[in-house]
Amino acid sequence: MQKRTRTSRIFASLSGLFLSMVLLAACGAGTGGGGGTGGGTSTGPVTIEIGSELPTTGGDTSTGKPAQNGVALAIQQANASNFLPGYKFVLVPKDDVGVNGTHDPTVGQKNINDLVGDAQVAGIVGPINSSVALAEMPTANRAPITLLSPANTNDCLTNNVPAAECGGSNNQIPVLRPTGNVTYFRTATLDQYQGKALADFAYQTKHYHSVYVIDDTETYGVGLAGNFINTWKSLGGTVIDHASIKSTGSYENILTTIAAKHPDAIFFGGNDSTGGITIRQQMAHVPGLENTPFIVGDGAKTVQLAKDIKPLNGGPVFGSIPGSDPEQSASYSKFFSDYAAAFGSGQYGAYSAGGYDDASILLQAIKAAVNNKAVAPKNSNDAATAKTFRQAVIDAMKTISYTGVTGHQAFDQNGDTTDQIVSIYTLGDLTKADGWSFITQINATK
Repeated sequence: MQKRTRTSRIFASLSGLFLSMVLLAACGAGTGGGGGTGGGTSTGPVTIEIGSELPTTGGDTSTGKPAQNGVALAIQQANASNFLPGYKFVLVPKDDVGVNGTHDPTVGQKNINDLVGDAQVAGIVGPINSSVALAEMPTANRAPITLLSPANTNDCLTNNVPAAECGGSNNQIPVLRPTGNVTYFRTATLDQYQGKALADFAYQTKHYHSVYVIDDTETYGVGLAGNFINTWKSLGGTVIDHASIKSTGSYENILTTIAAKHPDAIFFGGNDSTGGITIRQQMAHVPGLENTPFIVGDGAKTVQLAKDIKPLNGGPVFGSIPGSDPEQSASYSKFFSDYAAAFGSGQYGAYSAGGYDDASILLQAIKAAVNNKAVAPKNSNDAATAKTFRQAVIDAMKTISYTGVTGHQAFDQNGDTTDQIVSIYTLGDLTKADGWSFITQINATK
């Protein structure tokens, strides 16, 4: 009897231990971010990272840093509001400025490789510059991982039209989209619309009829200038000449030549850091150009250009952003108040709202993926889970319908925004957040 009793006690103890282990295992279920919104574990929430790939230092600081701030604000607010219960979002910022002090495609490509190599990065906001996008898109497409830009406008990144720009041997889609699947999206409308809107405004509203065109030789600048020229000529305007000039410290020779031709305006296709600021500064010192209007696209519609140019006086400066003006949205007041509280109003820029909305869109897609039972990677080395989770985010991106500070955003079959509004500005009161004053919005498809 004693022997049997001892055996029973041993069996009971083992049974209790086994039951305890089962209960502990049950309590730990969900590690690695299981489906639904209950992704947290007994050790804390599941981490999901969002990358940003933007030029945040050097000559591009006033363009890229405000956009990164917008991304950071969206992530901070998502965490504070418990946007996705059981999950915590973390920003992984990358800077694509190279040794030359401006955006560098080689640096951008390395950044994408690094972000893809971190399994917890679910998607990436960026880049700003179309030339950088050309280097990054094939890698992101093969990964696959969402690449969402608030600023890329070059037509050929997603299309083979206009044919003169993107057709035939200029068709880059097979290289940029090697898998044949769409993984790249953008909330900035295309240069065929931005160039058209700028030409319409200059010719129809300002009644300029002759223009001298300069571009910076980069993907964005060349494309924007080409689209401006096409519309300008179709309206009956005269293009006196078109010069492609790589960024340099002095434009005085070409500006002296231009002055002798007496254009109604000068159009520049490029960034503030690749000629926009320098050209307009030097125009003030070239006889005959002191009061000549200067027209630029979004790449030069920056806080830095406003700060450097406004004190010079001279002719008017007009710029654009390829989208709806944030200040016209119902949510702008709160957004700007929150942004200024977090980073200061002096850090506001052309793509602060775009960075914020893009991060918000990506967060919405991640939430949809989780709610559809996609499992988030358990750590930065969980590459197998990352592949399926990232694809679930891409699938959700394709059906996004989002209304934010930059208006309503949805994507067509190429990943392009369906919002084809272009906003026009003039260099205005420097007491404003970015030094630019809104004039009008143009629906470039009409």
